[in-house]
Amino acid sequence: MNEEMALQLKGYGLTTAEILYRLPDHPSFLQTYLWQHYDLAPHFPEMKSFLKFWQEKLDGPLHSVRYVHRKLISASEWRSLSGEFVIN
Repeated sequence: MNEEMALQLKGYGLTTAEILYRLPDHPSFLQTYLWQHYDLAPHFPEMKSFLKFWQEKLDGPLHSVRYVHRKLISASEWRSLSGEFVIN
């Protein structure tokens, strides 16, 4: 069994985040970065870890994060979550 399938069987779903951040040399401009990873709703530890890394190690302050999440494997029910983190 591959790693992705194992994660899905443990309850992970696919999370996609649209990250808006300010350009370091031109802070009035916003740039978009798309991030996608398997994560656990509703706490999203993988996404929060990535955002923490971004804030600590990368230039370009975060402006906002919009995300969607969907389990790809589930019993007879599924729940689609969407939300937004506003950083500044």
